[in-house]
Amino acid sequence: MKIVVLVKHVPWTLRDMTFRADHTLDRTARRGHLNEADEYAVDQAVRFARRRRDVQITALTMGPAAADEALRRALIVGADDAVHIVDERLRGSDTLTTARVLAAAVDRLGFDLVLSGAASSDAGAAAVPAMVAELLGVPVLCFADLLRVREHRVEIGRDDGAGLRAYTAALPAVVSVTERCGEPRLPSLAATLDAHHKLVRTWSLADLGIDRGADTTVVHAVAAQPGGPAHLVPGDEPTVAAIRLADFLAVHQFL
Repeated sequence: MKIVVLVKHVPWTLRDMTFRADHTLDRTARRGHLNEADEYAVDQAVRFARRRRDVQITALTMGPAAADEALRRALIVGADDAVHIVDERLRGSDTLTTARVLAAAVDRLGFDLVLSGAASSDAGAAAVPAMVAELLGVPVLCFADLLRVREHRVEIGRDDGAGLRAYTAALPAVVSVTERCGEPRLPSLAATLDAHHKLVRTWSLADLGIDRGADTTVVHAVAAQPGGPAHLVPGDEPTVAAIRLADFLAVHQFL
């Protein structure tokens, strides 16, 4: 079985971000890491691979040269190999362009199952998995809190607030998982060392047969808010502090 895991390289923090002359975010200026939800997706693929001998896990990302760090982490967690799509024409891509490029790469790789995190920590659109599925012409199951992969189908459980509801789709399919699907196992030292010997292929748009890059243009600049760091939680009223903290965690999908 061929599993492709879509991963993204995201900034460690969104504080003090800088922008290029064309008003797009300068991702090369800040340190980044593998998007946390995507690490859960890689781990879910590895858990399934431990039960079968015929599973091949490929981590796939689109981004600048620094995105190689996310792929290396995915390899440490347990992916067998990786593909990095790098092309200057993709700078500033929106979700649709990203989905088109990723879908073309997945199609070239061949797949039985595509996994990804439910959303990225920097954008949070949560739209790319469904777009990729639409472009590939396969079913999609999003926001999986529980994942089971069978021989010819995939099953998920999703907590809709009234309990865990079950959904099923025939393979091939695309599934996005949440952080509630299970804490990733800590990689061993051997896995960390072995990751340096795993294959990482670099593809361009030409390799995918795509002749155009990003279709969007940012027309307005974004300026940082003046002043010092904002204090989310006041220290004098415990009840107000608890409510504001709970609201913050809910809005950012930490609950």
